[in-house]
Amino acid sequence: MVETTSHSFTGPHGPKPKKALSRRNIFLYGTLFVVTLYYALPLYIMIVTSLKGMPEIRLGNIFAPPLEVTFEPWVKAWSQACTGLTCDGLSTGFWNSVRITIPSVILSIIIASVNGYALANWKFKGANVFFTILIFGAFIPYQVMLYPIVIMLREIGLYGSLTGLVIVHTVFGMPILTLLFRNYFSSLPEELFKAARVDGAGFWGIYFRIMVPMSLPIFTVAVILQVTGIWNDFLFGVVYTGPDSYPMTVSLNNIVNSTQGVKEYNVNMAATIITGLVPLTIYFVSGKLFVRGIAAGAVKG
Repeated sequence: MVETTSHSFTGPHGPKPKKALSRRNIFLYGTLFVVTLYYALPLYIMIVTSLKGMPEIRLGNIFAPPLEVTFEPWVKAWSQACTGLTCDGLSTGFWNSVRITIPSVILSIIIASVNGYALANWKFKGANVFFTILIFGAFIPYQVMLYPIVIMLREIGLYGSLTGLVIVHTVFGMPILTLLFRNYFSSLPEELFKAARVDGAGFWGIYFRIMVPMSLPIFTVAVILQVTGIWNDFLFGVVYTGPDSYPMTVSLNNIVNSTQGVKEYNVNMAATIITGLVPLTIYFVSGKLFVRGIAAGAVKG
């Protein structure tokens, strides 16, 4: 006869399931809801205001949805809003920002990735000192460097031009990007580098054939950081460019703070949303890739 032990029918084991409406969950989700509301409410007000006409805005209810949707403020913000003597809206500033952002992102990422690769895999004399100085530069306030860079750009004939601003963004983007690339390349298996060296691969062969194909996550992080940072920049744009080459953020500031005519809040809101569409789109499309890049080693070292 088979004997049955007493513990065979003691029932299920394990920790007791937590309540869905526990005090901890209520506090957690309540906090997240408040934070979401804090950031989403201004965006909602901007959108509904940009879709209203001025007579409806003067009624004073900023939270009410538009009674009659109109896209005229968007059209005016893009191509008709006046800033001083010019009335071409944000369109000129948009294309200036495109001409600034694309070369700045490409140059800064190429230079920083090569720097990080060299610092991680090709130790040279004084590498640690070079890296320390480079990182120190990332913590110097931008305002301290404004006037010296103005003098330098003036001496080489690039002050007030898009080319000069591209150089500025490239230089200021290198310290943090070099740190990210160096830490990421240091986290890759060293055996791959040694095996490539044994096979006779040189500096550029290892970089293009091994490091770059394995580094898509960190390149994605670098692109997102640079595009959003350069596109949203106002300080460098207003200091190092002129009226004909102002980026979009400076054009937005001139439209919103214009003292001529009636204050058109719907046009100002539409202009603000249009200016922020590029970084917002990048965050929505590439947000998961950004998190993957950070998790894959962007902050390791």
